[in-house]
Amino acid sequence: MAERRPCSDQSIDRADPMYGTASAGVSWVLLELSGPWGHSAFLTSPTTIDPDLGWSIVRRVETAKMRIVAIRRPGRRDATPRWRWFIAHAEPGAEAVFGGEVAGPEGYLDLALDGSDGEPSADPVIAVCAHGKHDRCCAVRGRAATAAIAAAYPEWTWECSHLGGDRFAATMIVLPHGLCYGRVDTAADAADLIRRYTQGRLNNSLLRGRTSLPHAVQAAQYFVRQETGDDLIDSLAPLAVTHADHQIQVRLAGKLGPIDVVLGEQFSEPLLSTCTAGIAGRVRQFVLVDIDLPVR
Repeated sequence: MAERRPCSDQSIDRADPMYGTASAGVSWVLLELSGPWGHSAFLTSPTTIDPDLGWSIVRRVETAKMRIVAIRRPGRRDATPRWRWFIAHAEPGAEAVFGGEVAGPEGYLDLALDGSDGEPSADPVIAVCAHGKHDRCCAVRGRAATAAIAAAYPEWTWECSHLGGDRFAATMIVLPHGLCYGRVDTAADAADLIRRYTQGRLNNSLLRGRTSLPHAVQAAQYFVRQETGDDLIDSLAPLAVTHADHQIQVRLAGKLGPIDVVLGEQFSEPLLSTCTAGIAGRVRQFVLVDIDLPVR
């Protein structure tokens, strides 16, 4: 039997739309685990962190309705592990990153989840999924993307554990704004995504969405940016979302007044969303019905 093609290759061939698929999360906890990761970085990586301790840390963070991600520096590991951490809040208009370091993994269990145990940082945190034990696409595509970005921004860049959306590998999150990107390794210059970020801009063609916003808002912003060319991170704030007649109407703040976007929903043909998926399933996709742009 022929080996199945990687899920990310299949996704590119199908031209699966990425907009409106960002992993949900308003607040994020990123914890350094510099050793090898199992399928679950915190639960099945016994040579890196005790699974019972890992479970307690995950349970505490998720009970607080925060997203938890393991991070590590790309390239060769240091002989002596470090235990650095970041807590990022991605609420639009109140974005913040706090960082610090503890003496050992047990210290993660006692972190103040508002970030007050650390120092505020003006630098972003760039995390690219390179979690090979979770999906081989993340190993191959993720590590290549991480290396390309780290060459330009070594202090900001980390490999991270599963972010979701394996078929869109390489996937990346840029915090504190919570910009979720896909197919980062296909960009002619992956580091340009971060250069744009430092200028308050984004790349709409590779953006899956902003993690703090509902999926319908992410999709509506994509369609307006496609129409207008607006690439500012802080533009197109959501004003209202309503559901009626099997459609979704999203009102966004525009420079000249509110912009109304009407979306429909459809489901894809059955697909295998990860390299290890055994059953094909349909995924939700947004389609544009109408955009009403204000006239100058």
